[in-house]
Amino acid sequence: MSDIPGSAKPAIAHGMRLQWEPAQEAHVLLYPEGMVRLNSSAGAILSRCDGVRTLADIVTDLERTYSIAGLTGDVTAFVALALDKHWLELRQ
Repeated sequence: MSDIPGSAKPAIAHGMRLQWEPAQEAHVLLYPEGMVRLNSSAGAILSRCDGVRTLADIVTDLERTYSIAGLTGDVTAFVALALDKHWLELRQ
């Protein structure tokens, strides 16, 4: 699923919750069976996946925030991985 269009609107999947965990100094993804501790890049991407912003919007925001160009491939690859792991879903 690496051919995700820029118009796709990723969102945290139902049953999952993304939150900042001060004790771990990291974003975590919570689900009924446990928790996934995210690295800073994953947290930055998932925190923008609200089902309203498109993948292209998310890439643009990340590039602007971190003053880095050319993030489309990396962000798309991570979103594809997160979709495969059922952390994200695509909304209309």
